[in-house]
Formats: sequence, C-alpha cells, structure tokens
Amino acid sequence: MQVLNVEEVNYLAFRLAREHLEFDEPIPDFSTRFPNRLESCLIIPFQKFSGKSLYPSMISKASMLLYLMIKNHPFQNSNKRIAITTLFVFLCKNKKWLKVDTQSFYNFTVWVAQSPAELKDEVVKGMEKYIKLHITGLDK
Repeated sequence: MQVLNVEEVNYLAFRLAREHLEFDEPIPDFSTRFPNRLESCLIIPFQKFSGKSLYPSMISKASMLLYLMIKNHPFQNSNKRIAITTLFVFLCKNKKWLKVDTQSFYNFTVWVAQSPAELKDEVVKGMEKYIKLHITGLDK
C-alpha cells in the first residue's frame, strides 16, 4: 500500500486545494502549518503494534487519515479542504477513488469537524461506512 509524505501533501494535495477549493476564503501558505501535526496525521494511519497494523484495511487507513487531517488542524486554516484533497491523493496513489457529490462530501467533512472528540471511534466507523459506500477503482 502506498503512503503519503509531507512533500506529496505540499506538492499535490495542498496545491489542488488552493487551485480548486479556495473560494472566498484563501488558503494560507503551506509553510504556515503547525510543526509536526501534519507529519503525525500522515504516520498514525500506518502504525503497527506487535507487528499488526492498527488500521488494517485501506478504508480504515483512509478514514483515519481524513479524520486526523480534519480534527488535528495541521494548518492555520482550510483543514477540511486540504483533508479532502489529501484523501483523494492517497486513494489515487492506491488506484482508488471516491464517486461522491462535492457538496455532500464537504458536508460530510463538516459533520466530522463538528463531532465531539469523545465519539472518535464512532465517527471513524461512520467514515469507514461512508468511504466504503463511495469507493471505486480507477479505470486503467
């Protein structure tokens, strides 16, 4: 399974968000991100304990990546928009995609952002279900 690194988030996801999702609210420069938060968001979905992956499937990894990018606020602003593009870059690297209406997907990320931290496990399960409903393979 292909993972993401900070350079890919900067070069691909961040630029995609700026180009396609800036709207009336500008996305601050990548260099203004909070130190180590982005790195943490990118590492946690791939963690192992006693040789076993904590998030064993692509869908569980994708869900945790999206959750952390939204909830941990690695950027000063635009975390949901950058989280969306980061998820799409991760899926694309792994030959997957989401077929979902842009507005409904954005609304979904707002729901995640507004969810209470103590319901993290339930929210992530809901995210897994949502992604599972909309995931598709990329045409070759």
